[in-house]
Amino acid sequence: MKAEIENTIIEYNVQYGNGKKLSIHIDSSGFITVKVPKGTSKEMIDSAILSKGIWILEKIHEIRKARELPKAREYHANGKFLYIGKERFLHELIDCSDLNEEVLKKNLKKFYKDRCKTIVEERIKIYQKLLKVKPKIIEIVESKVKWGSCSSDKKITFNFRLAMAPVEVIDYVIVHELCHITHMNHDRSFWRRVGSIMPDYKDKEEYLARHSNSMSL
Repeated sequence: MKAEIENTIIEYNVQYGNGKKLSIHIDSSGFITVKVPKGTSKEMIDSAILSKGIWILEKIHEIRKARELPKAREYHANGKFLYIGKERFLHELIDCSDLNEEVLKKNLKKFYKDRCKTIVEERIKIYQKLLKVKPKIIEIVESKVKWGSCSSDKKITFNFRLAMAPVEVIDYVIVHELCHITHMNHDRSFWRRVGSIMPDYKDKEEYLARHSNSMSL
């Protein structure tokens, strides 16, 4: 189905179900789904879309911007890099005095690894108590494909690039991997356990999907 918002045509899919409330969902690719109770009229759906029009357009713009190819990193004092969800000048993160690009990149990576280790070690204590689990080993690693992993012997690894994400997103990855200690698969029991600690975990997953390109060196 289609709707016009602020002179912009958007497309959306409607799913009819047994729920009692109408809800609008936008996934990490910008696909819009409207979930409605059975028998909901098209007029009511159109009205809901229009009432949320500005929010929908803002979300779609945010997704498109995040999915753009990242600009080449500028390794100088005023180059910008993400840290804890916010852009910072490079000189705010590390010493930039008389250092070439190769050294700056090496030092910045070390900064992220050290900060990720500190943040994870601090935050994981909270969720270990809530979930009543404890990993045997925690390591900070470099990965292009995973934000975290948990092995059958309770070894948990975290991608150092997580230091670029907001703390609440880092918390989600911590909870996700801790839940794997007792649920190695992504089955219903696993997601129920994750949701019991972090009900909005899907929002955190979408953040990582949307901002993955910008969370790089």
